[in-house]
Amino acid sequence: MALTKEESAAVISKFGANEADTGNTKVQIAIMTERIKQLTAHVQQFPKDTGASRGLLKIIGQRRKMLKYLQRTDLNTYRQLIKDLGLRK
Repeated sequence: MALTKEESAAVISKFGANEADTGNTKVQIAIMTERIKQLTAHVQQFPKDTGASRGLLKIIGQRRKMLKYLQRTDLNTYRQLIKDLGLRK
């Protein structure tokens, strides 16, 4: 259920400065967003899977913290990332 190497590489190349730029806040948030999409589909298909539900909530919380950090440190990048990822419509 984790992201495949190809999916991760596509996200990193889109949001990172280069292929090895995995520590960038934008890249981390984008990877978390892709993982959240996968887990959301899984939880909708298997509603009794409480472990997946808990993992989904943990990742959502981590992403929320990173988005707050990005908003606090670089507002323009935050706004562009929100727009690119389709969050907060």
